[in-house]
Amino acid sequence: MEAINHAGTCIGIKGTDGILLACEKKHVAKLLETASMAEKIFKLDEHMACAVAGITADANILISSLRSWAQGHRLTFQEDIPIEQLVTRLCDTKQGYTQYGGLRPFGVSLLYMGYDKNFGFQLYQSDPSGNYGGWHATCIGQNSTAAQSILKQEYKEGCNLDEALKLAVKVFAKTLDSTTLTSEKLEFATLQLVDGVPKYTVMKPERVAELLEEGKKLKEEEEEAERAKKEAATRKRKVVAKDGGGAAAKE
Repeated sequence: MEAINHAGTCIGIKGTDGILLACEKKHVAKLLETASMAEKIFKLDEHMACAVAGITADANILISSLRSWAQGHRLTFQEDIPIEQLVTRLCDTKQGYTQYGGLRPFGVSLLYMGYDKNFGFQLYQSDPSGNYGGWHATCIGQNSTAAQSILKQEYKEGCNLDEALKLAVKVFAKTLDSTTLTSEKLEFATLQLVDGVPKYTVMKPERVAELLEEGKKLKEEEEEAERAKKEAATRKRKVVAKDGGGAAAKE
């Protein structure tokens, strides 16, 4: 759990028309060759992906198992594996590693996003003990407590994917230590229905930069509105105090 609490923040938000995973990259090295566009988000099948926080080497083993089980189900039944069935199977494995001496639990939490025909879009979170749960919006990793409280206040049930993206940017802006957010430090992936078929997309850095710019404008507008509200309250107090002083002088 300590390893997870020091890992980069991962946010999952479910919308009516899609679902989103957004992650912070903790270490951005200029000389590092990136094999893929995503570092913390992994595609499991055509209809499912997951984000990881914790020890990435542990996560790689679990992700290989998830992909293998998903393909085995497709081969046997000629259909996508139900999301919760795959999550439950992995959580059973994780729980097994907590039972025996000489073994240590997998030091990783996962957020899963997926779509199936029975329950539509789904978002799950699991931890090293094997516990899991379904969520509308959740967060794992560093600053997860602060992010959860913002999500609790700001998340509106029935929001669409665009609103979910803006909310994720807002959460990152308020919780990350870095004063300037850049597209290099964040990665976003979405799952939407295109012609009735789930489509997984990793956002390009240019689109992430656009989102951050939009988020910056929204933050400035909020700050301006808050400032105006405070000024109005101050003026009102002064007027009340002035009227009170006049009335006292009259008496």
